[in-house]
Amino acid sequence: MDFKQLRYFVAVYEEGHVGRAAERLSISQPALSQQIRHLEQNLDVSLFERSSKRLLPTLAAHTLYNHALPLLDGLQRAREALGNFKGQALRTLAIGVLQTVHTSLVPQMLERVRKAQPHLVVQIYELTGLEIERRLLNGSLDIGISYLPPRQPGLHGVMLYEDELTLVIPADHPLREFKKVSMSQAAELPMLLLGEEFQVRQIWQTQLASLGRRPQVQAELNNMAGILDSLPHTRLATVLPGRSQKALGNTGLLWKPLTEPRVPLKVGLVCRDVQRQQASLALLRTLLEEVMNGPDDRSNSSTTLDGLS
Repeated sequence: MDFKQLRYFVAVYEEGHVGRAAERLSISQPALSQQIRHLEQNLDVSLFERSSKRLLPTLAAHTLYNHALPLLDGLQRAREALGNFKGQALRTLAIGVLQTVHTSLVPQMLERVRKAQPHLVVQIYELTGLEIERRLLNGSLDIGISYLPPRQPGLHGVMLYEDELTLVIPADHPLREFKKVSMSQAAELPMLLLGEEFQVRQIWQTQLASLGRRPQVQAELNNMAGILDSLPHTRLATVLPGRSQKALGNTGLLWKPLTEPRVPLKVGLVCRDVQRQQASLALLRTLLEEVMNGPDDRSNSSTTLDGLS
């Protein structure tokens, strides 16, 4: 048994499926299956019960998994510590980002990261809020950019900025002359919304439920840019974070503040191990605040982690 086999085993255990685990590890399914069989032969135990749809871990697999995680974590820490002696060693930082904040933050952040840490390889994954939290907990992500507070225990958040849910309508919509729209008015509108797996959709539904209402869904798209491209050709409305207007502003659309009540959104950095990710959190927070404040307002950025919760 070696660390490579342990890493392969952990991926299969967490994914419950050889195909998904192979994709996560960037190897072929036959090669991964062979490695798992070799591991079972070396340990002389059965690790998975194979069914037509997924792999079910045995009691031996549960035991091995609980021992494998600290071993792999220790190996990663050792590699990072030794990397400091090389001076120019490449390091990877995996970041999960919500689609609804990606367009306004990530493009400008990436160039700043490259200049500040030229030997840091940044991997960006556009994911739903639940998937970001799941991957943070299983260790396949280092940091998430998501809405706060985290919903899963064991995760911690660092505040970046506040936003609010905003009504978006085509220029010829009946509410075009309104400066703002109440929640009760918005609840009556036929909507083109992101799918239910998106956190913005979940926040909208929760807010309406508190008023005893349900969204009037006429159509769904799983892409925010697609929704904004489609709206000018309809009489439908949608709800999106107000900050998206700056990055995705469309002259054929009107952005109306929601009131009575407002629906605040808190966006922040999320991680599992604050101590381990402290340097990365401080770097990203500083660079993201530069993006939000502009190049001439860097004095307002803070590198402290006083927003941890």
